[in-house]
Order: sequence, then C-alpha cells, then structure tokens
Amino acid sequence: MSLPPGFLEELRDRASLSQVVGRKVIWDNRKSNQGKGDMWAPCPFHQEKSASFHVDDRKGFYYCFGCHAKGDAISFVRETENVSFMEAVEIIAREVGMPIPKQDPRAQAKADKRTQLAEVMEQAVQWFRLQLRTGAAGAARDYLAKRGLSEQAQAHWEIGFAPNSWQGLWDALKAKGVADELILGAGLAKPSSKGGKPYDTFRGRIMFPIRDARGRAIAFGGRAMDPEDNAKYLNSPETELFDKGRSLYNVKHARAAAGRGQPLIVAEGYMDVIALHGAGFEGAVAPLGTAITENQLQMLWRIAPEPIITLDGDAAGQRAALRLIDLALPLLEAGQSLRFAVMPEGQDPDDLLRAQGAAALQKLLDNALPMVRLLWQRETEGKVFDSPERKAALDKSLREKIKLIRDPSIRSHYGQEIKDLRWDLFRPQKKRPEFRPVGGKGPGKGKGGKGAAWGAPLAPLASTKASALVAMSDEQVGMHLREAVILVALVDCPQLVEIFETGLEAMRCDDPDHARLRDLLLRFGHAGQETLREEISYSLGWETLENMKGQRHVAITPCIRNPGNVDMTRLTVAGELAKLDAARGLNEEIAEAVEDLSGPADEGVTWRLSEAARAADLARRSAQEESNGEFDVGDNGMTMDRDERSALDALLGTIKYDKSKGRG
Repeated sequence: MSLPPGFLEELRDRASLSQVVGRKVIWDNRKSNQGKGDMWAPCPFHQEKSASFHVDDRKGFYYCFGCHAKGDAISFVRETENVSFMEAVEIIAREVGMPIPKQDPRAQAKADKRTQLAEVMEQAVQWFRLQLRTGAAGAARDYLAKRGLSEQAQAHWEIGFAPNSWQGLWDALKAKGVADELILGAGLAKPSSKGGKPYDTFRGRIMFPIRDARGRAIAFGGRAMDPEDNAKYLNSPETELFDKGRSLYNVKHARAAAGRGQPLIVAEGYMDVIALHGAGFEGAVAPLGTAITENQLQMLWRIAPEPIITLDGDAAGQRAALRLIDLALPLLEAGQSLRFAVMPEGQDPDDLLRAQGAAALQKLLDNALPMVRLLWQRETEGKVFDSPERKAALDKSLREKIKLIRDPSIRSHYGQEIKDLRWDLFRPQKKRPEFRPVGGKGPGKGKGGKGAAWGAPLAPLASTKASALVAMSDEQVGMHLREAVILVALVDCPQLVEIFETGLEAMRCDDPDHARLRDLLLRFGHAGQETLREEISYSLGWETLENMKGQRHVAITPCIRNPGNVDMTRLTVAGELAKLDAARGLNEEIAEAVEDLSGPADEGVTWRLSEAARAADLARRSAQEESNGEFDVGDNGMTMDRDERSALDALLGTIKYDKSKGRG
C-alpha cells in the first residue's frame, strides 16, 4: 500500500519517540533530561547494565552507543514488535489518532469484502468451537485427549469440530443473515452440482483455524475422524483471504516468540506445531499441506534469519528437505540461510517429544545441520567414489548446485566448505609405518624372519633430527626436495593452487611439516596470500617455511628466487609434480617386480620396469625442455634466467677496454 506524501512526516511529528520507546525501557533519571527531550536507558536490543541507549525526542531519532542500533519511531516498533513496515505505521497511527488514508474506490471495495469475509470466518470459528462440546463430538474429544491436548490447549488453539452433516454450518450462518456469496467466498461451502443447496466444505472433522500475521481467521484445516477418508487432512480452498502458498500456521505467535529470541522452527503439520508450543518451543510454524514455497521462505526470513527446518525421519521428509535446498540456494544472502534438524527415523517432532521429552528435541535443534552439510550429504550419502570418473561426477554435481547461489561471497564460502569436505573424504591415507625388528631380522620370504620380535622404530636423536635428510636415501632426498619446491613456490603464488589441486592431493608428504603445509594450501589457497600466510604462521610458524626455503636446492630454484612470477611458478610446479609422479610410479613397479621375481621368470616384469623407467625419463626430459625455454644451463650445471643472461651480455658489449692507455 502506498501512502500519500507528507503522511509519514506528520505521523513522526505527532508521535513522541520517548513515549513509544518508554514502553520497552526504564529511563535512567540521572542521565536523562525530560524537559529537553534528552533521554537515556539501557539498550533494549542488547544486554547491558549501563545506559548507552540515547533518545533525542526533539529530532525523533534514537542511537545506541553499544550496539549502534539507530532509527525512528517506526523502525523501533518494527524491531521490538517484529512487525512489517505498514503494521508498524498502523500501530503508531492508532496510538496518535491518525486514520490510515483510504485507497481508491475499487481497492476499498475489495478491502471491505475481505473484512466481511474475515467476519464470516470468525463466526465459523465460534460455531465449530461450540460443536466440539456436543455429544456428536465425543470421538473427537477422545482423540484430542489421547494426543495430550488439554482443554486449555484446545481453547488456546481454538480447536473445533465439524459434524458429519451436509448443511450444518450453512444453515447456522444463514440463520444469522450471512449472504450466500460470503459463505461461498470464504470457502466454507461448495455449490451443489445437482442444483440443490450448497453443502459444507468440512464434515466429520476436527477443525484447526488458520490465522494470518494480523490474527485474522483466513482458513481452516480439518482432520478426518473417519480412518477410511481419502483426505486425512483437508485445508480450505484458496479465497480472497487465503493463499496457502503465502500462509503459515501459527505465524502470528511464532513471530512474537522469535522477537523474544526463541528459534523459529518449521514443522510439517498442525499437531507438530501444537506439540512444540506445548513443550516451550513457541516459535513453531507449519506450511499448509504443500512443500515450502518461495513466498513462505521469504516470510520465514522476515521473521528470523536462520529458521530451523525439522525433518521427519522418513524418506518423504528427506525428499522435502532436498527440494527445499534447491529452492533456497538462489535466495541466500549474508546472514540469511536455513538449518536442518533431522528427527530419528520414523518420528516427527510430536513423536519425539512424547517419547523423550523437550531435552531430546532441544539437543537436535542445537545440533541442526547448516544447509551446506545437507547438500554434501545428499550428493555423497550411500555412494562409492572409487574411480576418477565418479569423483569427477561428484565435482560436477556440486559445482552446478553452487552456481545457483547468486551472492558471490556466499558462493565462495560454499565452494571452500565443499572443498574442505571433499578433502576430508578423499585425503590420501598414509601407509602404516614399517615396524623394525628387535633382536632379530624382520620377517621376509627367507628363513631369517622366523621368531623375530617386533617393536616401534626408535625416535631420532635431536642431533640427527635437525638434519633428517642425512638419513634418507638419494632418491628420498630428491622427492623430499621436490615436494619442498612445490610447496614453497605455491605459497608465493596461491592463485595456482586450484590448477594443481589434484597433484597436491596426491602428494604423499612423509614429512609432517610438508603434509601440514600441503593441507593449508588446499584449504586456504583460494583465500589469497595474506590469509594463507596468516594460517601458516599460526599453524606452522614462519621458521618452518624459512627452513624449507633455506635448503640449497630449494633456494636456487628460479621461481623461488623471483617470488610471485606466475608463469615461472606454473612451469616449475608442473615439472616437479610430473617428476614426483613418475618416480612414485617407478618405485611401485620396482617393489612389485621384486615380489614377482621370487616366482618363475616372467618377461612381463622386465617390460613393466622398462616402461616405468621410460616414463620417469620422459618426465625429466619434459621438465628440462620446459625449463630450457626460460633458462640457460652453465658448464657447472647451474641455471640462469635467459633474460638476465641476455641483459648481462648486452652490458658487457658496451664496455670497451683500451690496452694502449696505461697509468700516468
């Protein structure tokens, strides 16, 4: 609804902000000066003992020096009453005696009819309530008692009963002079296809009034008493008052409860909401017989930024949650999301409360899953990812879902969270450390292994631990240094981590420091160099990284001598990863060949070894060719940047030396 120019200004002028705020706070008389309209109180928006909340009554604004909340009378009512803008305007206008401007005649006529329909609905509420006390409603009262609804609860929820008669409500409303079109327009009756009197929409059902955010009765939900009825629950048809895709059961009371700090809980049906409310969870709502719509989702977010969806522990409940994820992803905003509390299998919130009590439900709410975790669970649960193709299919599916998120910041955080979960699922598992025989030879295929006792390897001495490379074989030293080059180079160019992610994940990293640095690169490489360096400093300490850089083979690597050179780093890392992969493959072939040679001679062993050796040599040559594209190799084996070499040659060419000139 649009308001005429000047209406809001006049409303703010008439309304005393100190009176509006004074209903919610206790003024600090020592700091306040009522004559000047300078008022102070503890802030109603956050917990504090000092009076840091200031109201300037003359200017009509408030400001908190603690939490920085600020605004005028309308915003104060919106925040404290948890209502919409127009509802806040209406509240203040009633208090100061200002009528809300009327709309155009057609809109006013429509509003008048809606008012009449709401009045008819209120009459129906009262009639259904009276019927619950009659003898015909005995089975309904027994059912409600069995479900644990006391008379006080029945009165709170205005539960009634529709007798199993064709025109019971119709005749009652007609006796009060209600027009036919209003009864039909409210959805309380349907026209007869045989030309007779219209018949009641609800018959033989327990009745639950559905009210909107303003408290008006706009529809009914009816539960059938006949177990053979095809429609166990039946809602009113859509009318000028009722749009089921824009309505929520118990929305008014839930909004008030959420304003008091209670969680907003979304259940499946009326009985779940009633049970939750009775157990102290007053911020409970339910959609009306359909999956949650986009309009309902926006309603929920206007009430609370992170509603908790309670999922029945059956397949249907799971499917509903997954559909909701697809609906919510494009609508996510900073601080606006969903959490999911999964009920035990075969139970809904009402069942859980009756079986285990409020504490059990509270525990589930406290452990509610964020939406990204449920998305991950949907894509991975019950599946086996034992091949590159299956892993790639998972990556593709998750990327498509994340692309639905419009907010770039949230999309980035979802991508990182998925990357972390993927890393936990696929991270390389280290082989069990080899045990050292104590007092004898280790077990083998020969006889010397019999009777040998086994023990854990001895810890290295402090003097040898500092120079661990001394204890390695030449081959191990080479792999260790290659890993160090890769890791240090990517620390200086973290934007390349995503390109080499698969290779990084495959690195064995027997050195614990290498393994931790690799994990940090995979987790925080996307966040930029500053964040990555902070995480390295916190988790490893800079001395660890400096020690890696200080190793001679690492220090002379051109991309490390020139940190931040993306092209040079890309070539270096690609080459070193290729060499690592080839060396690892050769070692595995040799290990298998050693075992196979213990049996009959096999030409296949020789062929496998030759192929593995050829692959390793090819990797070395490829890396050397790539390297030679940027560097020259001197007679002593050292590399020199080709551009630097050209610049040096040009400089030397400009220097002239004349032997004929001697010293004077």
